[in-house]
Amino acid sequence: MDVINAIVLGIVQGLTEFLPVSSSGHLEIFKVLLGEEKMPSESLLMTVALHFATALSTIVIFKKEIKSLLVGLIDFKKNESFWFSFKIVISMIPAACVGFFFESELEKLFSGNLLIVGTMLIVTGALLLLADKSKPTEKKVSIKSSVLIGFAQAVALIPGISRSGATISAAVLLGIDKENAAKFSFLMVVPLIIGKVCKDLISGDVQLSDESAIPLLVGFIFAFLTGLYACKWMIALVKNSKLKYFSIYCFIIGTISILTTF
Repeated sequence: MDVINAIVLGIVQGLTEFLPVSSSGHLEIFKVLLGEEKMPSESLLMTVALHFATALSTIVIFKKEIKSLLVGLIDFKKNESFWFSFKIVISMIPAACVGFFFESELEKLFSGNLLIVGTMLIVTGALLLLADKSKPTEKKVSIKSSVLIGFAQAVALIPGISRSGATISAAVLLGIDKENAAKFSFLMVVPLIIGKVCKDLISGDVQLSDESAIPLLVGFIFAFLTGLYACKWMIALVKNSKLKYFSIYCFIIGTISILTTF
């Protein structure tokens, strides 16, 4: 993988991790366009690095909230921070279980299959359209809703289903305030991403070579910096009910992806 490809993939990951258009789906599309599907080991290493970069972006943006959540868990006092942390933990369970028990089945979906990616992008577009039409509320995330949002995150393990799109849409359709829905969506994925990155590194499935070090670093930096911008932008967009534009985008890219398979 050369530096130019790494820059492109880094920007794509940084934008699409937070914008509701499926980062995994777009990475699959761009890997096909750039020919990276021919290098599975190196491609996996880049994917791990890019996801870790956007997780780091989330930590930087929400450092105060994350600090409060950690303190709430450590102190174990049943205050607002504790219960919010508890809901985050609950929301992670469905995706963690699906990822653990069906890992090999999920990996088969990440093989440049644009038919699956395109179809799931259209599903994402439909979810965003429904969420965009919901009325504003001031409802917060409950324990029950955190479980349901967690199931939405589990479904988003399929490439083409936007994780942020699915979880934010699920939260908004459950009547949760849009700004709280966006923040909860971004915070709930950080432990899962870090856990997956650690698992991949420990397993030995990814190996760093001298040739891939520079592209890896460049991709990481671009994903991190782009992610910082995209995260803030996405919160503002959700708050102002502008998800329909991303819905239209998902419909267009999804349709094009499907047509390229024929």
